[in-house]
Amino acid sequence: MYYIGVDLGTSSVKLVLMEETGEIKNIVAKEYPLHFPKPGWSEQEPKDWYDQFAVGIQELLFGIDRKEVDGISFGGQMHGLVMLDEKDHVLRPAILWNDGRTQEECDYLNQVIGREKVSSCTANMALTGFTAPKLLWVKKHEPEIFEKIAKIMLPKDYLAYCLTGVHSTDVSDASGMLLFDVKNRCWSKEMLEIVGVREEQLAKVYESYEVVGTLTEEASKKLDLPLGVRVIAGAGDNAAGAVGTGTLAHGMCSVSLGTSGTVFIATDKFAVDDKNAMHSFAHANGKYHFLGCMLSAASANKWWMDEIIGTKEYAKEQQGITKLGENQVFFLPYLMGERTPHNNPCARGTFVGMTMDTTREDMTEAVLEGVTFALRDALEIARSFGVQIDRVRLNGGGAKSPLWCRMVANIMNVKVDKINSEEGPGFGAAILAAVGCKKFASVEEAAQKLIRVVETTEPEPELVEKYEKKYQVFRQIYPALVPVYKEMVHSLES
Repeated sequence: MYYIGVDLGTSSVKLVLMEETGEIKNIVAKEYPLHFPKPGWSEQEPKDWYDQFAVGIQELLFGIDRKEVDGISFGGQMHGLVMLDEKDHVLRPAILWNDGRTQEECDYLNQVIGREKVSSCTANMALTGFTAPKLLWVKKHEPEIFEKIAKIMLPKDYLAYCLTGVHSTDVSDASGMLLFDVKNRCWSKEMLEIVGVREEQLAKVYESYEVVGTLTEEASKKLDLPLGVRVIAGAGDNAAGAVGTGTLAHGMCSVSLGTSGTVFIATDKFAVDDKNAMHSFAHANGKYHFLGCMLSAASANKWWMDEIIGTKEYAKEQQGITKLGENQVFFLPYLMGERTPHNNPCARGTFVGMTMDTTREDMTEAVLEGVTFALRDALEIARSFGVQIDRVRLNGGGAKSPLWCRMVANIMNVKVDKINSEEGPGFGAAILAAVGCKKFASVEEAAQKLIRVVETTEPEPELVEKYEKKYQVFRQIYPALVPVYKEMVHSLES
């Protein structure tokens, strides 16, 4: 039998076709537009997701007996706000996870309602990327749309609706809405009242490995798949990526170098960071996890390569970078503002330390280092409250770079494991589909049978020492620039 994992990303939807043995038979990616109506805003049309998914399915299953497709599941970009009217029509473009327009709403939740109150309801503080502040923004700035909301959905769950006609979500993705009681894995009645929405406007909550329905007749015809194909709830991209790397046991850690960058730590027990510096979310295996998230990771490197130096030869640009730990240029990768640990939508990408002998390679190296230093910021928060981390599993597009893997190992001083698949959320989603279709008894059993470590990068003591000195300098740059960022952004807005 075959299982389809859908990684609904920010720039494209990636489809993974997995056999029940865990072998990946095909991978297809389809891009769609990302819109920036104003500085700091980020939107997409939900219709584009489904249209490109449907096109991708045809390529994915070319030459495959479609009767052998057993289930479909998802890993999806989190936090995005999709609003449907009473006829299930999309009311406006989706406001995405990396949209920074809601600072006033976050200030209201954290300062007027109170961070402690919000955290007691949801295990997290309000951040601009989360869904609840977006709803408050729509309520204030687009009241005619807010009044028409019949259903509030997340991006991947809109795809599941298109396939099944069911309004569903899962515990891991719901955790990032700031409407969800993470500890008790249900909607928070207090937060719904604070935001001004009703529980019937929200989707039914499933565990990530549970079946939400089967294909509708319309979806079956559009995709040319049997009506009986089961659709499994799936997970937010970070939790799905953790399933895809086998980051399930208590204390295991994975680092993602995707569009965003994350530090993901699995835990058996619910817990909250007192300062809310890291997110506390439900995991896709029925347990929990801590998450640190930066908004621009591999996307910062893509911006540098595509937009600034004008090349698609990513690997070629890295070939000249040989003397690690000696670069005098620093890069702060806050191109979309930042979440962990700064929670500052005014932060901006910044190069520091260039001289007349700075080279193109120096600048490229600084981008890769800057992303890794920023991820270490999140790792250090976890270490500060007693989590011992000496090895990580690496995934995301950036993990394909041996140079970047080496930087992660030495900047974080950890062993870096790569597994037999680089597909992260897509592979994890396919695993969740197989578990939902009862091919495996649990997510843990599936991961044990399907995932193995194939390569480990060890930290090098001399390089660890060099990078430790650089990291201590890096940590000083952001605080020095905070008032500059604020003044710069506000002066442009006025």
